[in-house]
Amino acid sequence: MMLTAARAIVSARTSALGLAATLAAALPAVVHHEAIWLVHLLLSFGLLGVLLVSIVDASFVPLPIPGITDLLVVILAARHTNIFLLVGVATIGSFLGGAFSYQVGQTGGLAFLERHVPPRIFQTVCNWMQTHAILSVALPAILPPPMPLSPFVLAAGALNMSRRKFLTTFTLSRLLRHSIVAALGVHYGPHILHLWNLFTRKWNTEILIAIWSTISISVAFAFYRLYKTNRALNEQSQASRDPRAATPTAQV
Repeated sequence: MMLTAARAIVSARTSALGLAATLAAALPAVVHHEAIWLVHLLLSFGLLGVLLVSIVDASFVPLPIPGITDLLVVILAARHTNIFLLVGVATIGSFLGGAFSYQVGQTGGLAFLERHVPPRIFQTVCNWMQTHAILSVALPAILPPPMPLSPFVLAAGALNMSRRKFLTTFTLSRLLRHSIVAALGVHYGPHILHLWNLFTRKWNTEILIAIWSTISISVAFAFYRLYKTNRALNEQSQASRDPRAATPTAQV
């Protein structure tokens, strides 16, 4: 009886050790599976990332990585993402970012423009906007960095360019730019993916996490700055409409 019980205990212990060894051997595979799942999850936000980045990229708040929208469009086009959907999402984001920045420039006026545009190019931007309104919007929207965009977008609102003319010119120009970039991604897709795979083969997960973390932090910071600017402009507008703000307090 005691011998049978001892054998049962030994058998149970052996089974437990075997199960532990099996779990230990399977753990790296589980971790690898989770890493692959994370990579696919990050890649599944590709179009959403393009939308968010293109909104900020078209606004007056610059991203820390110039041309990041173009980079995303090129890579996603090379990965055979639906090119019409890709260009459409990037253009919608540009439209939203441009419309918001136009409104900020119009609400803040020349004083706001002067505060956010370097003095050395302020007068040039104003002169271009007054004499070549359409070109001053179209060229910065089409040309890649280092061509500045935000001064001209703000100036369009500050100098009261027609909203319809601005949005039409700006949106069509960004549509053309995104289409050209996507076409480059499709045409040079194999070469781009080859370089990308060489770059990410060893640290695929880490690089993707770093890239998307940088993009997410940059977009969050940019939207925070947009929110603060919008709030400050609303407070300034309310103060200008408040008659008590313009009336000095009498000294007793």
